[in-house]
Amino acid sequence: MALTPSTMLALGTEAPDFRLPDPAGKLVALADFRDAPALLVAFWCNHCPYVQHVREGFAAFAKEYAAKGLAIVAINANDARSHPEDAPPAMAKEIRRFGFVFPYLVDETQAVAKAYRAACTPDFFLFDGARKLVYRGQFDASRPGNRIPVTGADLRAAVDAVLAGRAAPADQKPSIGCNIKWKAGAEPEYA
Repeated sequence: MALTPSTMLALGTEAPDFRLPDPAGKLVALADFRDAPALLVAFWCNHCPYVQHVREGFAAFAKEYAAKGLAIVAINANDARSHPEDAPPAMAKEIRRFGFVFPYLVDETQAVAKAYRAACTPDFFLFDGARKLVYRGQFDASRPGNRIPVTGADLRAAVDAVLAGRAAPADQKPSIGCNIKWKAGAEPEYA
């Protein structure tokens, strides 16, 4: 496990397009969320201890904020050949186990992760209604072993602001987690 921070993609960046399958093969595209007032794209996986640490809190956050109009999609870009615990069948189990109310998609080519400049899991990208990036960073300051409760405080503040028509907080701290497991020879230049 390599501890890796977010790349902190430039605010104002337009959401890169995607069309990816869920574990059952159903395709989900960026355009499917066009009517949502905000969209959260989370780069996610099953095996990372940092994801596992916030997983239940994020699932609860997703249920709460879906009711407020936030669209959410999680994308797993890890190489499933080197990390079979992140393969689609394991993803399907994760969806059921934690009651995910959002699509959990497979980025088998890793092209979408590269387009977002995703670096770690978890890695969060919040876009406003015009699909411009307004927040990128951590869920909250909780990390495995630091005894800070998982609250989602940072992401909640950003989503609350966007849904209320205000600017997201200017103080944005990078997410930290496991590096995305790139396919051999396919590591992006920013990794």
